[in-house]
Amino acid sequence: MLQVYCKNTGTTRKFTEGTTLLQMLSEFEFDRPYPIVSAKVNNVSQGLKFKVYQSKDIEFIDAREASGMRVYCRSLCFLLCKAAADVLPGCRVYMEHPISNGYYCNLRKADASDVTEADVALIRDRMREIVGNDIPFHRYDVQTEKVIKTFREKGFDDKVKLLETCGQVYMDYYTLGDTPDFYYGKLVPSAGYLKVWEIQPYRGGMLLRVPDRHDPFRLAPYVDQPKTFDMFTENLRWNIIMHLSTVGDVNHACLQGKASELIQVAEALQEKKIVQIAEEIDRRYHSENPLKVVLITGPSSSGKTTFCKRISVQLKACGLRPVSISTDDYFVNRLDTPRLPDGSFDFDNFETVDHRLLEKDVMAMMEGKEVEVPEFNFVTGLREYKGKRISLEPGTILLIEGIHALNPELIPAIPDTAKFKIFISTMTSTALDNHNWIPTSDNRLLRRIVRDYKKGAFSARESISNWPNVCAAEEKWIYPYQENADMMFNSAYLIEFAVLRNHAEPILRSIPKNCPEYSEAHRLLKFIHFFTPVPDNEIPPTSLLREFLGGSSFTY
Repeated sequence: MLQVYCKNTGTTRKFTEGTTLLQMLSEFEFDRPYPIVSAKVNNVSQGLKFKVYQSKDIEFIDAREASGMRVYCRSLCFLLCKAAADVLPGCRVYMEHPISNGYYCNLRKADASDVTEADVALIRDRMREIVGNDIPFHRYDVQTEKVIKTFREKGFDDKVKLLETCGQVYMDYYTLGDTPDFYYGKLVPSAGYLKVWEIQPYRGGMLLRVPDRHDPFRLAPYVDQPKTFDMFTENLRWNIIMHLSTVGDVNHACLQGKASELIQVAEALQEKKIVQIAEEIDRRYHSENPLKVVLITGPSSSGKTTFCKRISVQLKACGLRPVSISTDDYFVNRLDTPRLPDGSFDFDNFETVDHRLLEKDVMAMMEGKEVEVPEFNFVTGLREYKGKRISLEPGTILLIEGIHALNPELIPAIPDTAKFKIFISTMTSTALDNHNWIPTSDNRLLRRIVRDYKKGAFSARESISNWPNVCAAEEKWIYPYQENADMMFNSAYLIEFAVLRNHAEPILRSIPKNCPEYSEAHRLLKFIHFFTPVPDNEIPPTSLLREFLGGSSFTY
C-alpha cells in the first residue's frame, strides 16, 4: 500500500500500487465547480491515467489553472486533427498560432482546393461524434526509433525531424481511435471530457475556439485581431521561404553547421523591420499632418527597451533627433499607488501613472515649450526632478515607452494624426511540429527568468511565482489595445530557444522539487530539451536578445 496526500482536501489516503489518478479522484471529496482535467504529482503535471506506484503529493486541477488549460487545449487539437483526417482523407492540418482567443488552423486539402464552410461543418460534426462516443486517448511510451518509424510511415516528416534531434531514448505518443499523434504534454483521458469548443471558418483556414479560463463552461469571447494575424502570417511566410517551419527543421540546420547563418538572418530580419518602421515614421513626420509622438508598448520581456534604442538609431539615420521618456517615470508616489484587494500595490494599474501630468507635459512640448520631466526613484518610491529637460525643436521626435503607451486615455488631447503607435511582442516564429504550437509567452518567461537571475534581481522561483500576476496585468492593461497599433514588431528570435537553452537549464534546475514553482520549471526544461543548443558567442552586442543574456552594447 502507498500513501497519497491530496492538497485539495488536506488529507491522506492509502491506495494499492498502480492505482490511477482518475481512480483516486473518486475517493477524495472536495468542491469541484469545473471538471478535473489533470493533476500535479509531486509538482509535476500528469494526465489522469497516470499510475502511482510510490507515495505522492497530488493536486487535482481543472481548466482554470494554466497547466489544466494546456491539457484541455492540447486534447482539443488532437480531436480536430483526428476529425479532419477522418472526413477529408489526405489533408494536412497545421496548428499555427494563438489568435482571437483561440488557435488558428491552416488546413491543406489533398486536392489543394480552398477550405469551405461545408468542410468545417464536416469536421465539426465528426468532432462532436467522437466526443459523444467518448473515445479514449491512449498513451504509449516506447523507444524513440519506433516512434519515428510510426510517423515516417504516416508521412509526418515534421514529427520525424523533431524526434530525430530530441536525443531521447524513449518517447511517448498518443492515439485517438486508430490515429497516432505526438504531443509534448499530457492529454485528458477521453474525448468525452471535451465539452466546450467550437470551430469556425477564419481567414482561409479555421479558428479552434477554446474555453474561457476564468469560466471553462463557456467559450472565450471572440476578438478579431487582423493586425496580429497579419504579423503572424508575415513571419510564417519567411519561415516557409527558408524551409524552417518547425523546430525539427531548425535543429537539422544547426546540426549541419548553419547556426551562424541563422543568427545572421534573424538579426537581418529584425533590422529590416526596424528600418521599415523608422522610414514610415520619417515619412509621416514630413507629411501635411506631421507626426510628433511615437508610442511604444508591449508585454513584459518583449524587448521594448532595446527596441527603443535600435529604432532611435534608425531614426537618426533618417535625419531625425529622437528623445525618449518612459511612462514609468510618471508613476505616482508609491504611497499614492492603487492597491489590489489583498492590500498590496497594483503597479500595473493605469492610475499608477500620473497620465494627466504626462499629457500636460507632452502638450507643452508640442507647443514649443521646454519641459523638465521627472525620473522615478524606485528605491525611495518617489518621483524626482533632476534637471532633465526636453523640447521638441525642428527635427526632434518624442518617443514614449511603457505598458500603457497605447491606452487611448494616456494622452487623449494629442490628435491621432500626431501619434504613431507601435506594439512589440514575441509572436513565436516557429512551431515544434505541425500540431504543437509554442505558447507565445514562453519566449518572454524564459527571457525574464534568465535576465532576472543574471541581474540578481529575482531567483527563478520568484520569477515563475510572479508570472501569473504579470500575465493577468497584461491581459487587462496591454492586450486590449494592441490592435490600435500602427505597426507591430515581432521580437521573437528565429533560434531563440536554442540560444536560451544553455542559459536557462542550470537556472531552472536550481528550483527545488518540493516547491509549487517546480511544476513550471519542469515543463520548461522538458520543452527546451527539444532544441539543439546553440552558443551565444555570435549574437551581436546590439541584438535584442542581449537585453536578457547580457553583453549588450546599449546602456540600460
